[in-house]
Amino acid sequence: MDQIIKYFPNLTTLQKQQFVNLDSLYREWNSKINVISRKDIDSLYLHHVLHSLAIAKVVDFPTGSTVLDIGTGGGFPGIPLAILFPDVNFTLCDSIGKKITVAKGVAESLELSNVTTVNCRAEEIRQHFDYIVSRAVASLSDFVPWVKGKYREEVIYLKGGELDQEISDCVKWNKIDRGKIAVYDITNWFEEDYFREKKIIIISQ
Repeated sequence: MDQIIKYFPNLTTLQKQQFVNLDSLYREWNSKINVISRKDIDSLYLHHVLHSLAIAKVVDFPTGSTVLDIGTGGGFPGIPLAILFPDVNFTLCDSIGKKITVAKGVAESLELSNVTTVNCRAEEIRQHFDYIVSRAVASLSDFVPWVKGKYREEVIYLKGGELDQEISDCVKWNKIDRGKIAVYDITNWFEEDYFREKKIIIISQ
């Protein structure tokens, strides 16, 4: 939790309490439905919460905007972002029912009225959103067709490792203008070693 305060010092009292509550909520849910590895649960704030919040360092979602989180799993990056942006509407989507059960349960316990959960594949979603976010659910070339025509502003994708070839393939196979793809190193904002090779990819409309 100290890491969250370190990089986001202007949280309200409610937001701080909601972030604090994430630890006990995920431990409780994880004992019933394993969505985070036993090793990772002890690094919840660094590996999951703070990683999700890196998106807020490059995008300031406008009040009233809509965000779709694809492949949310237990609620990442959607739930941390929903805490940080209480006036933004988040839809969390996952094809695996037990995972979306966890995300829904955590959101309800935190009383996040700006979160909706849906159990379906990304391709099945027909609504349009202002933004789409996701954490490395597939290669970029596979992911982009899932979201084509579903967003008005940007796709924000959290991914690690060497991405040059992956981006080149995406440009080639999905016919995206390379100028619409930006890549940011998370180490621009977070100093922990965990983020050394982690990046944010933004695809503009």
